[in-house]
Amino acid sequence: MFENNEPVEVAQTEIVGIRFKNAGKIYYFAPNGLVLLEGSNVIVETVRGIEFGFIAITNRMVSTSDIISPLKPILRAATEEDTKHHEQNVAAEEHAKKIWEEKIKTHELEMQLVDVEYTFDNAKLIFYFTADGRVDFRDLVKDLASVFHTRIELRQIGVRDVAKLIGGIGVCGRPFCCKTFLNDFAQVSIKMAKEQNLSLSSSKISGTCGRLMCCLRFEHDIYEREYATFPKVDSIIETPDGRAVVIEGNFLTGKVKATLVGDNSGAVKTFMGRDVKVVGYIKKKEVLDAELADLEKN
Repeated sequence: MFENNEPVEVAQTEIVGIRFKNAGKIYYFAPNGLVLLEGSNVIVETVRGIEFGFIAITNRMVSTSDIISPLKPILRAATEEDTKHHEQNVAAEEHAKKIWEEKIKTHELEMQLVDVEYTFDNAKLIFYFTADGRVDFRDLVKDLASVFHTRIELRQIGVRDVAKLIGGIGVCGRPFCCKTFLNDFAQVSIKMAKEQNLSLSSSKISGTCGRLMCCLRFEHDIYEREYATFPKVDSIIETPDGRAVVIEGNFLTGKVKATLVGDNSGAVKTFMGRDVKVVGYIKKKEVLDAELADLEKN
């Protein structure tokens, strides 16, 4: 029986990646015959309306299976007039913030404004806010619409989104990852901190937003792969000095610290991971602290 070694052709589509905010999510569009440099401003149509964005990924071919078809085309490269209109929108957004504060006091609503955004064609004005619980803002929307004479949209966002929009300096002394280069928020869990042998104190592993630090995920795949074959905490191991229970392990150094049982019960020794063999596990009921569980929320 003969094998078919002919290469399989994969359908590809030409795309450009566009952002609407620095460190915002990248969206694919059809270049529509345009070849633009990275950072070039463009006008596109999205589900929100006509918008002003910039090229984050220049023309390239990607597998058609990796995109959601059909792609919307770039309408045009932004003209000087388009850029001026965008700048006018940005100035108008600052004015909208002042109006918001006045209306919030009038309607006596507990809502904190985070950001304001006009679509390029001024067909919609979006207010991003935070609040404790649900807020009935129907009268506020009507009031704002009567002032701005456009469609008003209010979006309640979470603490991680606030950090991404506002930015700041993390505990590491560097600007927030979410503000500088992260396109999306990936799921982060307490398990990731445990696998990296980090302190589970909420003040040590949570960011300014009060949630688990996004960087806990950066090296997670490496730790997960290496620890799959490395003795875990509470493993019963056979060592050159007899049986022991692992109390600490570090695949980076290749060492495990364990408490000996039997004749040398209670003695703590360090062994190289390659010199021990896992023979069992101590069954323990894990109770996840409620405070730590809250950190996993978005």
